[in-house]
Amino acid sequence: MTSTIEKATLAGGCFWCIEAAFNSLQGIIKAESGYMGGHVDAPTYKAVCEGNTGHAEVVQLTYDSSKISYRDILEVFFTLHDPTQLNRQGNDIGTQYRSAIFYHNDEQKVIAANIINELIDSKTFSAPIVTEINALSTFYCGEEYHQEYFKNNPENQYCQAVVSPKLAKFRKTFVEKLK
Repeated sequence: MTSTIEKATLAGGCFWCIEAAFNSLQGIIKAESGYMGGHVDAPTYKAVCEGNTGHAEVVQLTYDSSKISYRDILEVFFTLHDPTQLNRQGNDIGTQYRSAIFYHNDEQKVIAANIINELIDSKTFSAPIVTEINALSTFYCGEEYHQEYFKNNPENQYCQAVVSPKLAKFRKTFVEKLK
């Protein structure tokens, strides 16, 4: 019997926003905030924020592909952030906030490229898409306090100003896919 449990790893700005949204989707078993794509082993949040590790803030998803497809995950991903902003999302600036898809296999690589091409062809965004498509590298799980950050810190000023509005829009758009 083939397993339907798969992984996806995405970078789309602050991992608190991406993680909170994906944790509320049907088919997502777990969304973990962490770091990937850099040259430093076992990076810390402080080091990543200083911008010298090469790592991006990422969310690694464990999902049931019989309930949500990789394509669906990427379609959600492209609504959660602005893939035309190079090395930033809003006021979060630096390579750690870049837009990237870290593919786990060749099928994911093809799907990612196809979706980006479809978004370009449909002129969904008025500026060029800068999302990187990179091979999976080592995932470094973020510190415990970053896991489910929005759920555990809803009164945090950043959460109120940035995460809450994004999640409200997300929930309205994907109401039929919520847990």
